[in-house]
Amino acid sequence: MTIVYRLLSVLIGYAFGNLTFGYYIGKHLNVDIRKQGSGNIGTTNTLRILGLKAGIWTLILDCLKAILAALIAWLIFSHVDSVADDFLPVIRLYAAFGAVLGHDFPALLKFKGGKGIATSFGFLIVVAPKMLIFAIPLFVILVAIYRYISLGSIMGAISVIIMAWIFAPIGWLNLPESYAYEGAIILTIVGCLATYLHRANIDRLLHHKENKFTFHPNTSKENKNG
Repeated sequence: MTIVYRLLSVLIGYAFGNLTFGYYIGKHLNVDIRKQGSGNIGTTNTLRILGLKAGIWTLILDCLKAILAALIAWLIFSHVDSVADDFLPVIRLYAAFGAVLGHDFPALLKFKGGKGIATSFGFLIVVAPKMLIFAIPLFVILVAIYRYISLGSIMGAISVIIMAWIFAPIGWLNLPESYAYEGAIILTIVGCLATYLHRANIDRLLHHKENKFTFHPNTSKENKNG
């Protein structure tokens, strides 16, 4: 049954992940974010096209959906007699993971979603909050120096993959010891997925064609980065 519980948790998270807030905020402002800038519905493109306020709200809400998915799944399964207390953190792990998948591949938007950085941030709050002590400063420093959000995101994702296998054996994941390496595998998948979804950004960075971060909205369709 534990496999079924894992799958159900992923589905709960996936439903939350389909709430692509960048897209809905854009629609509220009469802008289809998918047809502007990079066409991405995540925080970076929303910030670039719709401005700081919209970008911040997208960041917060996309982050919260992973946390809320984990909370709802925990509330549901905590009342299931056959689910042991030490398995509930695994429920939260898979629900938060499902939210990342739902954001990256939302069925409601024909599986064309964001790159998952904000939702992965929420995932880390649920599964491995201590990683944020290292990942956030790395992101901020790289963006401050080079002004590429994509660079900070990519290196942050890679750092999560590395830290997963450092944190698991020393008990720094929000999981019982018996599930620590399972958590490391899911963390690795999340990190690899975020890196893969930035593959176009990686190519532009290598060819010095990536747009630098700015607070000024840009609705030009020529802006294809993000």
